[in-house]
Amino acid sequence: MMVAIQEIIVVEGKSDTLAIKRAVNADTLETNGSALNEVTLAAIKHAARTRGVIIFTDPDFNGERLRKLIAMAVPAAKHAFLTKDEAGRQIKHHSLGIEYASLDTIRAALTAVQTVNSESRPLMTDVSRLDLQKLGLLAGLHAAERRQLVAERLQLGYVNGKQLMKRIEMFGISYAVLAAATQMINEENKW
Repeated sequence: MMVAIQEIIVVEGKSDTLAIKRAVNADTLETNGSALNEVTLAAIKHAARTRGVIIFTDPDFNGERLRKLIAMAVPAAKHAFLTKDEAGRQIKHHSLGIEYASLDTIRAALTAVQTVNSESRPLMTDVSRLDLQKLGLLAGLHAAERRQLVAERLQLGYVNGKQLMKRIEMFGISYAVLAAATQMINEENKW
């Protein structure tokens, strides 16, 4: 039996829609790539009011830019993420996208949806940029790799240093949760 998703899933294109519909029973809204015109944005806002939306964009620059634009317009949107590897980075032609992910990976990403509480946005967190540095997520040997592995473990999607702090605030992640995830990554990789 196929899992049914109540919210409307916002994706970039038709190939993403086809992949999602093979994985789950869901409706999608397509932005037609990294473009986001007023008509599409109005439809997304309407979907958010009536059924809720899940932003599920590719883990690349354009996908993250699109995610930010939609999140600014619809702060209560939920977020689903794929890592670059899950989105097909290993494929020979180096394309990234939801359409390259396995059906199980798409289902897992939609099951692990992150919700932003728009009433108290940004959520309270006890994490500071200094904490990110102390944990080796902003500077030092393996910082970029460590940061991405921690972001994947916490289901935050692809992040650079600045985005990591914003996502920690967005989802109200505590220092204890961040430190535990970092410690697990460090132990797994013997850093």
